[in-house]
Amino acid sequence: MTYFRVEDLAIHFGGIKAVDGVNFEVEKGEVFSIIGPNGAGKTTIFNLISRIYEPTEGKLVFEDQDITNVPPHQIAKRGIARTFQNIELFEHATVLQNLLLGQHAHRKSNLASELLFLPGVRQQELRFREKIEEVIDFLDLAHYRDSMIMNLPYGVRKVVELARALCTEPKLLLLDEPSSGLNVEETEDMGFWIDDIKKDLGITVLMVEHDMGLVSEVSDKVLALNYGRVLATGTPEEVQRDPEVVKAYLGG
Repeated sequence: MTYFRVEDLAIHFGGIKAVDGVNFEVEKGEVFSIIGPNGAGKTTIFNLISRIYEPTEGKLVFEDQDITNVPPHQIAKRGIARTFQNIELFEHATVLQNLLLGQHAHRKSNLASELLFLPGVRQQELRFREKIEEVIDFLDLAHYRDSMIMNLPYGVRKVVELARALCTEPKLLLLDEPSSGLNVEETEDMGFWIDDIKKDLGITVLMVEHDMGLVSEVSDKVLALNYGRVLATGTPEEVQRDPEVVKAYLGG
């Protein structure tokens, strides 16, 4: 059984075929990267998986369950989390408060029980805090726990967004250009985090990325897109040598 599968996925905006008949499979425990020039349809695929967009055609299958028509708010509960190319954090809240939002999908209490702060709510809050502290320790964010997001450097914000996604306790983690805006050292650190997420946490990673150094370092499999269509799929080395991929990147 394939862990996550995309079948003939397509979305059309008027006459523009942003994604056009894309097929790929992600196995459990691997890092699968999607590459391609700007406008190739990479982030659009993430928006389709996250259910931000409705596909024109095709099917999404996760753990042998069709999730094509699952409501967006149910995706995190199914075990799929994502980060964004443009950081989406609450700037006037602390790191800890942002991470607590990641546990929202697991909340089982209702408004009345929370207002009364019943024992079940207290136990739930303790479980949430324990999980968040594990993520803080994993990503070395203890120094920033009580810092406001607006006061943090960009590189730290990227790690905090990754941490918030991990706080949803995902089985499949979608990383949208995790190295975007990072310097060389921060990109190397991001590579270490991705490797540890796969090996230590056992989370399957689907990544969109433009930095081919990072892609080659962490990826088990790579898919190359151009104009919404698949050019090649294989190991990083195989895809980088593919003539159609070279043509798409270099022109000619």
